[in-house]
Amino acid sequence: MKNLNSKLPNVGESVFATMTKMANDYNAINLSQGFPDFNCSEELLERVAYYQSKGFNQYAPMPGVLNLRKKISEKIKKIYGKMYNPDTEIVVTAGATQALYTAITAVVSPGDEVIILEPAYDSYAPAVLINGGIPIFVSLAKNNYSIDWELVEKSISNKTKLIIINSPHNPTGSVLTKNDLEILEKLVRGKEIFIISDEVYEHIIFGDKIHYSVAQLPELCKKTFVISSFGKTYHTTGWKVGYCVAPEKLINEFKKVHQFIVFAVNTPIQHAYADIMEKEEMYLGLSNFYQKKRDLMISLLSKSKFKFEPAQGTYFQLLNYSSISDLNDREFSEYLTKEIGVGVIPLSPFYSAGNNDKVIRICFAKKDKVLQAAAERLCKV
Repeated sequence: MKNLNSKLPNVGESVFATMTKMANDYNAINLSQGFPDFNCSEELLERVAYYQSKGFNQYAPMPGVLNLRKKISEKIKKIYGKMYNPDTEIVVTAGATQALYTAITAVVSPGDEVIILEPAYDSYAPAVLINGGIPIFVSLAKNNYSIDWELVEKSISNKTKLIIINSPHNPTGSVLTKNDLEILEKLVRGKEIFIISDEVYEHIIFGDKIHYSVAQLPELCKKTFVISSFGKTYHTTGWKVGYCVAPEKLINEFKKVHQFIVFAVNTPIQHAYADIMEKEEMYLGLSNFYQKKRDLMISLLSKSKFKFEPAQGTYFQLLNYSSISDLNDREFSEYLTKEIGVGVIPLSPFYSAGNNDKVIRICFAKKDKVLQAAAERLCKV
């Protein structure tokens, strides 16, 4: 079609879709795509059914059900000490990926540069490119996936419009410190640079690590879109509901775009989330829940030939296979899926130019018996 000029000519199918399909095709244990294989709470399901049966099935308000926005505001105030106005500074979105796309679209114009720290979640760069922006990729440190802030500073130019950060980090499981955020705050002080802080795994963090939200830094949060996810917190990734909080001036631009992408988000589910958020133990206990799964998985894999450092957060664990195979990570991931029967994700698609670090990512948000079966297979490699 001669008149069709692709806005993403070099982008194909997401690696998550590809590897999940391969896992299904070969009947492999799927540790690739990041979703739980267990259901959400019965109480949450009951609340959804209740609101459906009571007729809450028409359009929600464009920025989201007010009671849910109030609950989001209360949670952020309690945990991070920052008050976001539920009327003017919070929008409920159709998943965090939509929130990311909307925030990027709201601030990025053709020719603007956007700093992306890689390995990076695969939706960041395409959203920048669709809006005519220029991704500027800065690699995380190879040893521990920390941020080299001197490298970030060198990458800032008079065209820099946006910096995207992500903590706890997908795919590496690393966590930003308070010092990291303070350095970022200094770097952008006095500059017309916005921040997107992807915090969808905020409640999944391990050991003595603490999740520091941008909301906790008064100056930095004035120019930041903070994005989170109900799907990650309540084991409901298929419902695709997230939210964005930002100062009123930023959220106004966000809403201008949001209303023409989805307008509004699933109404009965929003009401159900508002109810379930009153049970604070459900999100405050999430770290312990997933740490047990992480610890089980790394204990089982301690007998394998894979090398790894335990993830600090998220429900992902990286595995280095350099002592096992010379295959690149895509080939090795296909081998594991087809021949060993465990679906995994290669790390190279999280890099703009690929890489050859011989690292794969697995998801441990699975039933214990599934993790045990997968580990048994991986230990034979």
